[in-house]
Amino acid sequence: MGSNMLLALTIGGVLLGLGLGFLGRLADLTPQSITLISFPGELLMRMLKMFILPLIISSLIAGMAQLDVRRSGRIGFRALTYYSITTILAAIVGIAMVLMIHPGNPQIKSTVAAVVKAEETKVSTIDAILDIIRNMLPENLVQACFQQVQTSYVKKKVVVISGSVNQTEFVLEPTLVYKDGTNVMGMIVFCIIFGVLAGQIGPRGKLMVDFFVVLNEIIMKLVTIVVVWYSPFGIMCLIAGKIMSITNLAATAQMLGLYMVTVVLGLMIHAIITLPLIYWFITRKNPAVFFRGMMQAWVTALGTASSAATLPLTFRCLEENNKIDPRVTRFVVAVGATVNMDGTALYEAVAAIFIAQLNGISLGFVEVITVSLTATLASVGAASIPSAALVTMLLVLTALGLPTNDISLLFAIDWMLDRIRTSINVLGDGYGAGIVYHLSKTTLANSDNYLSARMYSKQQTCMYKYMYMVRNNFHRTV
Repeated sequence: MGSNMLLALTIGGVLLGLGLGFLGRLADLTPQSITLISFPGELLMRMLKMFILPLIISSLIAGMAQLDVRRSGRIGFRALTYYSITTILAAIVGIAMVLMIHPGNPQIKSTVAAVVKAEETKVSTIDAILDIIRNMLPENLVQACFQQVQTSYVKKKVVVISGSVNQTEFVLEPTLVYKDGTNVMGMIVFCIIFGVLAGQIGPRGKLMVDFFVVLNEIIMKLVTIVVVWYSPFGIMCLIAGKIMSITNLAATAQMLGLYMVTVVLGLMIHAIITLPLIYWFITRKNPAVFFRGMMQAWVTALGTASSAATLPLTFRCLEENNKIDPRVTRFVVAVGATVNMDGTALYEAVAAIFIAQLNGISLGFVEVITVSLTATLASVGAASIPSAALVTMLLVLTALGLPTNDISLLFAIDWMLDRIRTSINVLGDGYGAGIVYHLSKTTLANSDNYLSARMYSKQQTCMYKYMYMVRNNFHRTV
């Protein structure tokens, strides 16, 4: 009863937020009034982000410590296989939709002025790959909690001597800079290794493992008590404030409406057809029942536009509603929130070809394959924060040689598409956890037996040692 009421309140919050947002636009509110309306939603985002780091650390370490290395490796392989397949399928669906509908019209580019002047930035795929690897191995764990490394190109003045004339030129040189934002990838890698080793130490590491297990339970209780029941009101304020703050909403929708329809239709196909079919084919279970259990997290993702901020609710929906083993959710969902971005891959594939169509550029088969592969790679590098796809979009455009300043055309509508694609990302993580759990039931059962046998063996060894000491002391006394 409680979960049904909470779901109804969350959906009601979304609908009320939409209604209040459009009514607020008619009232012509001041920026300060809009800020006050959005403030409860800002508090929700701050609370959710507050739990991200302790939740990832405690859930991953506790989950990995309770699995032996060989069996956790199998679960990881199944999860990564699922991530790769669904992300590539999402990019293919996006490419098919944008080629069929063809939303790109060169007149849009001349009609819609660039809302935000986008700076030409030199970005390469190699730089992005190296940055991902660098962030996987942070040089400072404390710094990784609030910063991540990124390659940036800065202008450097160079004096060129040509005969008797000195000329000054500016060249772009790569340099490593730290930008604000939790290095989730680095924390995940460290916590996985730490958890596996903590589980292998045996009785000496039990105290450490118990600490993270209890920490995870406390955080989940905090999420349930504090965040979950506040989220419907916070989501309503987030959506209402965002709609009120958009300028020239009607003109933007008119000019980019077909592009929005293409993206949304592709995301719906992936969410309603692709993911449920994969889930049903592997588990032979009703995907509608599974989705109903995930709906609270899905609606929250629509409101927050952040898969990382939705993590606490995703864990709760999977473990309490869909009865997924916490050892699976703690690994699959925590990693999936960073690397499994189906909606982002689809969005970036559509946006790249849309920009090519705007510039009157026809893409051949090789270019389309490049789009699908680069969009898949870029989605892995996208941070699980709002509007991160606009940053990684530069990779896809650069790979095709398209002008990166055309991204500014998409800024005006990204607030809405970002929420929809984030909800698809969260849904993909949920289905992935269900599939991996179904395939790993035997593995988890064997792991339980293995841990029980190992604990029994250690107890027997301790008992034999104790009996041996008692016998020796007895003989010495005699």
